[in-house]
Amino acid sequence: MEATRKYIAEFIATFWLVFAGCGSALLAAGFTTPDGLHLGIGFTGVSLAFGLTVLSMAYGIGHISGAHLNPAVTLGAFLAGRLHVKDLVPYWIAQFAGGVVAAFLLYFICSGVPEYVPASYAGVCNGYGEHSPGNYNMVAAFVAEAVFTFIFLMVILGSTDWRASAGFAGIAIGLCLTLIHLGLIPVTNCSVNPARSLGPAIVAMVNGETWPMQQVWLFFAAPAAGAALAGVVYRSIFHVANPDD
Repeated sequence: MEATRKYIAEFIATFWLVFAGCGSALLAAGFTTPDGLHLGIGFTGVSLAFGLTVLSMAYGIGHISGAHLNPAVTLGAFLAGRLHVKDLVPYWIAQFAGGVVAAFLLYFICSGVPEYVPASYAGVCNGYGEHSPGNYNMVAAFVAEAVFTFIFLMVILGSTDWRASAGFAGIAIGLCLTLIHLGLIPVTNCSVNPARSLGPAIVAMVNGETWPMQQVWLFFAAPAAGAALAGVVYRSIFHVANPDD
């Protein structure tokens, strides 16, 4: 039952990240009111929304599952010795399932207005080349995603270390993800999370946009590479055994 609680927590937490984070981009980044006013939170607001999803779930379910919300984080935590191998695949399944369910629910909400164009959903997908917001090529996108994920994992592993100040990890991690989005949205729409990329890509494919699924491999490979490197680096250089264990 304890294991099941962890997997359900990861499903809910990843659902929240995709639903609230991508939802902020789809529903609130920029829109026009019926009386013609142009409003929206912009990409700064979207960056903050993603950071707040992680911050809120770090305190909401962190004590249950560790609040990974991200298959890359789970991989890094495993390689750093923070997760048992038996939890690795179940965490991934729960996270991907949460992301896909959130993406489809967002599409249902988005399509609730008469003027909605289904193809516009692809605007929340991650991409490179002509599908990069700033037209960044594949190599630049891969390097950016890998490096930002590496730093993200270093912050996660460091702030949750037994030597770190208790109670502040969620703040550090949430602010770090906000900063990552501020820098990475122009490059790839910011992933650093395969579950965040897969859900919207599947929905876009159902709506006839095939490029997100064709490019989604990069948003598996680059975050995985960055997270794996961080897990190995942290464990080999910075790990100190807790004397109370």
